[in-house]
Amino acid sequence: MSESSFWLLRFENQVLVHTESSAGHVFPISSAAEFGHPPEALLIGQWQGKPCYALDLDSIPSHVQGELMPVRSLFGAVGEEAFTLAGRATQLMDWQKNHRFCGRCGTVQFKKTTEFGMECPSCRMVSYPRISPAVMILIQRGNELLLGRSPHFKPGVFSALAGFVEPGETLEQCCKREVLEEVGVEITNLRYFQSQPWPFPNSLMLAFFADYAGGEINIDPNEIEAAAWFSKDDLPKLPDPVSIARRLIDAACQ
Repeated sequence: MSESSFWLLRFENQVLVHTESSAGHVFPISSAAEFGHPPEALLIGQWQGKPCYALDLDSIPSHVQGELMPVRSLFGAVGEEAFTLAGRATQLMDWQKNHRFCGRCGTVQFKKTTEFGMECPSCRMVSYPRISPAVMILIQRGNELLLGRSPHFKPGVFSALAGFVEPGETLEQCCKREVLEEVGVEITNLRYFQSQPWPFPNSLMLAFFADYAGGEINIDPNEIEAAAWFSKDDLPKLPDPVSIARRLIDAACQ
Protein backbone atom coordinates (compact mmCIF):
# COMPACT_ATOMS: atom_id res chain seq x y z
CA MET A 1 0.00 0.00 0.00
CA SER A 2 1.15 3.52 -0.71
CA GLU A 3 2.62 5.42 2.22
CA SER A 4 0.32 8.32 1.40
CA SER A 5 -3.16 7.34 0.27
CA PHE A 6 -6.72 8.49 0.55
CA TRP A 7 -8.92 6.38 2.81
CA LEU A 8 -12.65 5.94 2.48
CA LEU A 9 -13.49 4.94 6.02
CA ARG A 10 -16.86 3.55 7.10
CA PHE A 11 -18.08 3.45 10.67
CA GLU A 12 -21.60 2.31 11.59
CA ASN A 13 -22.70 2.57 7.94
CA GLN A 14 -21.51 6.16 7.60
CA VAL A 15 -18.50 7.50 5.69
CA LEU A 16 -15.90 9.84 7.16
CA VAL A 17 -15.40 12.94 4.98
CA HIS A 18 -14.15 16.52 5.03
CA THR A 19 -16.99 18.81 3.94
CA GLU A 20 -15.22 22.15 4.42
CA SER A 21 -13.27 23.52 1.46
CA SER A 22 -10.41 24.49 3.78
CA ALA A 23 -9.52 20.81 4.14
CA GLY A 24 -8.55 20.69 0.47
CA HIS A 25 -9.82 17.15 0.02
CA VAL A 26 -12.91 15.05 0.72
CA PHE A 27 -11.45 11.82 2.13
CA PRO A 28 -8.76 11.56 4.85
CA ILE A 29 -5.11 11.12 3.82
CA SER A 30 -3.12 8.62 5.82
CA SER A 31 -0.63 5.77 5.60
CA ALA A 32 -1.44 2.09 5.91
CA ALA A 33 0.85 1.87 8.92
CA GLU A 34 -1.44 4.16 10.90
CA PHE A 35 -4.19 1.57 10.52
CA GLY A 36 -1.90 -1.40 11.24
CA HIS A 37 -1.59 -2.45 7.56
CA PRO A 38 -5.10 -3.98 7.55
CA PRO A 39 -5.32 -6.96 5.16
CA GLU A 40 -9.03 -6.32 4.62
CA ALA A 41 -8.41 -2.85 3.12
CA LEU A 42 -9.64 -2.66 -0.48
CA LEU A 43 -8.01 -0.60 -3.21
CA ILE A 44 -11.06 0.90 -4.92
CA GLY A 45 -9.47 3.33 -7.35
CA GLN A 46 -7.77 6.70 -7.57
CA TRP A 47 -8.78 9.99 -5.99
CA GLN A 48 -7.00 13.24 -6.88
CA GLY A 49 -4.03 11.30 -8.25
CA LYS A 50 -3.52 9.05 -5.22
CA PRO A 51 -4.66 5.50 -4.46
CA CYS A 52 -7.88 5.30 -2.47
CA TYR A 53 -8.52 2.44 -0.04
CA ALA A 54 -11.78 1.46 1.64
CA LEU A 55 -11.91 0.12 5.18
CA ASP A 56 -14.60 -0.71 7.73
CA LEU A 57 -13.79 0.56 11.23
CA ASP A 58 -14.88 -0.60 14.67
CA SER A 59 -13.92 2.82 16.06
CA ILE A 60 -12.56 6.12 14.74
CA PRO A 61 -8.76 6.42 15.27
CA SER A 62 -7.65 9.56 17.10
CA HIS A 63 -5.41 10.64 14.20
CA VAL A 64 -8.31 10.74 11.73
CA GLN A 65 -10.43 13.88 11.51
CA GLY A 66 -13.68 14.41 9.61
CA GLU A 67 -17.46 14.20 9.71
CA LEU A 68 -19.51 11.02 9.48
CA MET A 69 -22.20 11.14 6.79
CA PRO A 70 -24.57 8.59 5.20
CA VAL A 71 -23.55 7.76 1.63
CA ARG A 72 -26.85 9.16 0.30
CA SER A 73 -25.98 12.58 1.75
CA LEU A 74 -22.61 12.82 0.05
CA PHE A 75 -23.98 13.92 -3.32
CA GLY A 76 -25.26 17.23 -2.00
CA ALA A 77 -22.36 17.74 0.40
CA VAL A 78 -19.25 16.83 -1.61
CA GLY A 79 -20.41 16.21 -5.18
CA GLU A 80 -21.24 13.42 -7.60
CA GLU A 81 -17.70 12.12 -8.11
CA ALA A 82 -17.13 11.53 -4.40
CA PHE A 83 -20.62 10.04 -4.06
CA THR A 84 -19.86 7.58 -6.88
CA LEU A 85 -16.55 6.52 -5.31
CA ALA A 86 -18.19 6.09 -1.91
CA GLY A 87 -20.94 4.01 -3.49
CA ARG A 88 -18.37 1.74 -5.10
CA ALA A 89 -16.54 1.37 -1.80
CA THR A 90 -19.74 0.59 0.08
CA GLN A 91 -20.69 -2.19 -2.31
CA LEU A 92 -17.22 -3.74 -2.22
CA MET A 93 -16.95 -3.59 1.57
CA ASP A 94 -20.38 -5.21 1.90
CA TRP A 95 -19.36 -7.92 -0.57
CA GLN A 96 -16.18 -8.69 1.34
CA LYS A 97 -17.99 -8.75 4.69
CA ASN A 98 -20.83 -10.96 3.41
CA HIS A 99 -18.61 -13.53 1.67
CA ARG A 100 -16.18 -14.52 4.40
CA PHE A 101 -17.38 -18.12 4.11
CA CYS A 102 -17.88 -20.23 1.00
CA GLY A 103 -21.55 -20.52 0.05
CA ARG A 104 -20.96 -24.04 -1.27
CA CYS A 105 -18.93 -25.77 1.46
CA GLY A 106 -18.67 -23.24 4.32
CA THR A 107 -14.86 -22.92 4.32
CA VAL A 108 -13.29 -19.57 5.25
CA GLN A 109 -12.47 -17.75 1.99
CA PHE A 110 -9.50 -15.56 1.11
CA LYS A 111 -9.36 -12.39 -0.96
CA LYS A 112 -7.78 -12.74 -4.39
CA THR A 113 -5.03 -10.28 -5.25
CA THR A 114 -5.62 -10.12 -9.01
CA GLU A 115 -9.34 -9.24 -9.00
CA PHE A 116 -12.31 -8.57 -6.76
CA GLY A 117 -13.02 -12.15 -5.80
CA MET A 118 -13.26 -14.20 -2.60
CA GLU A 119 -11.93 -17.69 -3.30
CA CYS A 120 -12.56 -20.87 -1.33
CA PRO A 121 -9.31 -22.80 -0.67
CA SER A 122 -11.26 -26.04 -0.42
CA CYS A 123 -13.63 -26.24 -3.40
CA ARG A 124 -12.07 -23.29 -5.34
CA MET A 125 -15.39 -21.52 -5.88
CA VAL A 126 -14.95 -17.76 -6.40
CA SER A 127 -17.53 -15.28 -5.10
CA TYR A 128 -17.62 -12.00 -7.02
CA PRO A 129 -19.32 -8.76 -5.92
CA ARG A 130 -23.05 -9.00 -6.40
CA ILE A 131 -24.74 -6.63 -8.84
CA SER A 132 -28.54 -6.68 -9.12
CA PRO A 133 -29.86 -5.19 -12.39
CA ALA A 134 -33.07 -3.19 -12.08
CA VAL A 135 -35.06 -1.34 -14.71
CA MET A 136 -36.73 2.05 -14.43
CA ILE A 137 -39.47 3.00 -16.85
CA LEU A 138 -40.95 6.44 -17.48
CA ILE A 139 -44.20 6.12 -19.45
CA GLN A 140 -45.36 9.03 -21.60
CA ARG A 141 -48.80 9.77 -23.03
CA GLY A 142 -48.75 13.01 -24.96
CA ASN A 143 -47.82 15.70 -22.45
CA GLU A 144 -48.39 13.41 -19.48
CA LEU A 145 -46.11 11.14 -17.45
CA LEU A 146 -47.22 8.12 -15.45
CA LEU A 147 -45.60 8.28 -12.02
CA GLY A 148 -45.95 5.99 -9.03
CA ARG A 149 -45.33 6.24 -5.33
CA SER A 150 -43.72 3.64 -3.08
CA PRO A 151 -44.55 3.67 0.65
CA HIS A 152 -40.79 3.93 1.24
CA PHE A 153 -40.53 7.31 -0.53
CA LYS A 154 -40.35 10.63 1.26
CA PRO A 155 -43.82 12.16 1.82
CA GLY A 156 -45.42 13.37 -1.40
CA VAL A 157 -42.68 12.10 -3.74
CA PHE A 158 -43.60 10.32 -6.99
CA SER A 159 -41.19 8.69 -9.41
CA ALA A 160 -40.85 6.48 -12.48
CA LEU A 161 -41.76 2.81 -12.10
CA ALA A 162 -38.99 0.33 -11.33
CA GLY A 163 -38.30 -3.31 -10.60
CA PHE A 164 -35.61 -5.98 -10.51
CA VAL A 165 -34.76 -8.18 -13.48
CA GLU A 166 -35.64 -11.83 -12.92
CA PRO A 167 -33.50 -14.83 -13.96
CA GLY A 168 -33.82 -15.63 -17.67
CA GLU A 169 -35.51 -12.31 -18.43
CA THR A 170 -34.40 -9.64 -20.91
CA LEU A 171 -34.47 -5.98 -19.94
CA GLU A 172 -37.31 -5.41 -22.41
CA GLN A 173 -39.37 -8.24 -20.95
CA CYS A 174 -38.74 -6.96 -17.45
CA CYS A 175 -39.92 -3.44 -18.35
CA LYS A 176 -43.19 -4.72 -19.77
CA ARG A 177 -43.79 -7.14 -16.90
CA GLU A 178 -43.06 -4.62 -14.15
CA VAL A 179 -45.34 -1.97 -15.65
CA LEU A 180 -48.17 -4.44 -16.15
CA GLU A 181 -47.80 -5.83 -12.64
CA GLU A 182 -47.52 -2.48 -10.87
CA VAL A 183 -50.05 -0.33 -12.72
CA GLY A 184 -51.87 -2.62 -15.19
CA VAL A 185 -51.05 -0.77 -18.42
CA GLU A 186 -49.34 -1.78 -21.66
CA ILE A 187 -46.30 0.00 -23.09
CA THR A 188 -44.58 0.27 -26.47
CA ASN A 189 -41.60 1.99 -28.12
CA LEU A 190 -39.13 1.29 -25.32
CA ARG A 191 -36.01 3.52 -25.52
CA TYR A 192 -32.88 3.24 -23.41
CA PHE A 193 -31.85 6.40 -21.53
CA GLN A 194 -28.94 5.90 -19.10
CA SER A 195 -27.65 3.66 -16.33
CA GLN A 196 -26.52 4.35 -12.78
CA PRO A 197 -24.85 2.20 -10.13
CA TRP A 198 -27.00 2.47 -7.02
CA PRO A 199 -25.32 1.18 -3.85
CA PHE A 200 -28.47 0.68 -1.76
CA PRO A 201 -27.42 -2.03 -1.51
CA ASN A 202 -26.05 -3.29 -4.86
CA SER A 203 -28.22 -2.30 -7.81
CA LEU A 204 -27.43 -1.24 -11.35
CA MET A 205 -30.31 0.95 -12.53
CA LEU A 206 -31.08 0.89 -16.27
CA ALA A 207 -33.51 3.63 -17.23
CA PHE A 208 -35.92 3.64 -20.19
CA PHE A 209 -38.55 5.82 -21.79
CA ALA A 210 -41.72 4.10 -23.00
CA ASP A 211 -44.95 5.16 -24.69
CA TYR A 212 -48.39 4.29 -23.37
CA ALA A 213 -50.09 1.57 -25.42
CA GLY A 214 -53.35 0.93 -23.54
CA GLY A 215 -55.12 -0.01 -20.33
CA GLU A 216 -56.34 1.76 -17.21
CA ILE A 217 -54.29 2.32 -14.08
CA ASN A 218 -54.87 -0.51 -11.62
CA ILE A 219 -52.16 -0.55 -8.98
CA ASP A 220 -50.78 -3.55 -7.14
CA PRO A 221 -50.90 -2.42 -3.47
CA ASN A 222 -48.12 -4.86 -2.62
CA GLU A 223 -45.79 -2.90 -4.93
CA ILE A 224 -46.89 0.76 -4.83
CA GLU A 225 -49.42 2.82 -2.94
CA ALA A 226 -50.43 5.29 -5.67
CA ALA A 227 -50.00 6.02 -9.38
CA ALA A 228 -51.41 8.69 -11.69
CA TRP A 229 -50.89 10.62 -14.91
CA PHE A 230 -49.28 14.01 -14.33
CA SER A 231 -48.92 16.87 -16.78
CA LYS A 232 -45.30 17.80 -17.48
CA ASP A 233 -46.32 21.33 -16.50
CA ASP A 234 -47.70 20.28 -13.12
CA LEU A 235 -45.56 17.53 -11.60
CA PRO A 236 -45.61 16.39 -7.95
CA LYS A 237 -42.56 16.27 -5.70
CA LEU A 238 -39.80 14.35 -7.50
CA PRO A 239 -36.81 12.25 -6.35
CA ASP A 240 -33.57 13.93 -5.34
CA PRO A 241 -31.23 15.06 -8.18
CA VAL A 242 -28.72 12.36 -7.20
CA SER A 243 -30.97 9.65 -8.64
CA ILE A 244 -31.28 8.56 -12.26
CA ALA A 245 -35.05 8.72 -11.75
CA ARG A 246 -34.84 12.50 -11.49
CA ARG A 247 -32.58 12.75 -14.55
CA LEU A 248 -35.01 10.59 -16.49
CA ILE A 249 -37.99 12.79 -15.60
CA ASP A 250 -36.07 16.01 -16.22
CA ALA A 251 -35.01 14.74 -19.68
CA ALA A 252 -38.62 13.95 -20.58
CA CYS A 253 -39.66 17.48 -19.68
CA GLN A 254 -37.04 19.28 -21.77
